[in-house]
Amino acid sequence: MLENQNAGLPMRATESEEKMNRKLQLAVLLLMPAGALAQTAYPEKAVRVVVPFPAGTGADISARTVTQKLGELWARPVVVENVPGAAGSVAAERVAKSTPDGYTLLFSGDAAMTTNVTIYPKLAYDPLRDFAPIMNFVETPNILVVHPSLPVKSVKELVALAKSRPGEITYASSGAGTSQHLGGALLANRAGVDLSHVPYKDPAMAMSDVIGGRVTMFFGNTLFIVPQVRAGKMRAIAVSSLKRIPVVPELPTVAESGYPGFSAVAWFGLLAPSAAPAAVLTKLQQDAARVIAMPDVRNKFVENGGIVIGNTPAEFAAQIKAEIVAKGNLVKAAGAKLN
Repeated sequence: MLENQNAGLPMRATESEEKMNRKLQLAVLLLMPAGALAQTAYPEKAVRVVVPFPAGTGADISARTVTQKLGELWARPVVVENVPGAAGSVAAERVAKSTPDGYTLLFSGDAAMTTNVTIYPKLAYDPLRDFAPIMNFVETPNILVVHPSLPVKSVKELVALAKSRPGEITYASSGAGTSQHLGGALLANRAGVDLSHVPYKDPAMAMSDVIGGRVTMFFGNTLFIVPQVRAGKMRAIAVSSLKRIPVVPELPTVAESGYPGFSAVAWFGLLAPSAAPAAVLTKLQQDAARVIAMPDVRNKFVENGGIVIGNTPAEFAAQIKAEIVAKGNLVKAAGAKLN
């Protein structure tokens, strides 16, 4: 497993993955809308990007990686504003109700655009009506971690422990509706065990309570959980994606640990208010494609356990629409609810 082991962890994608990435870069650029060469003076002032989770989280790390490059391209300040709450819904509402001039954008996680439609009975925004998707930059699997003192080193052993201690095993998340919440609820449902959900507004607080032994387990986002695992502060036992990930190839998936089809991953992408000017949206789409084609951006995502996506606006819109239905079904099947 990964406990107290730093050696043998690849920090870059394999050669075949790099070839695939280069093809993706070309595809993204070629599939840009026909109006991608349209001229606009945007941006003429600072741009604000609202991030739905606190500083240092997977969403924040992803957003700052992208916004730094956009700022360099535009020669204008791009200011990240962290607005946590309700698994991204507070931030999404703020952007949806902002002046739609392109100077307030949302760097959203998946929950605010998909799962929350089912989890929260009344959202103050409509993901499909109120937002224009620009690009889904990165998918980030979660790593199932426990405190090192817990006598389990596999999903099978964790489930056996949970069955022997009904209701005593707790799992943290960064809020109801997040992939971390869905991961815990889905595992409880599939394994037939009673796990208690402990939601946090800040994933760092959730991680801290697992490290401190106050919460049993956590599906932690790869972008900020891997360093803690490498430091031996938590024991990693599985990943939540359907396939193993390059940054920890020795770590099995939950799916191959006895629960076929198990998947609970997050993604982070850029969106604008849907009423923003067409020329501004085109400029954002064009420059997002330029950013995701940068090797240092892609490498940073991969080194932290992310999976580069870089899809087109149409593909991103279709993904959101499909996931509202698919994740809604998962929420219902897993019995995931607001605490």
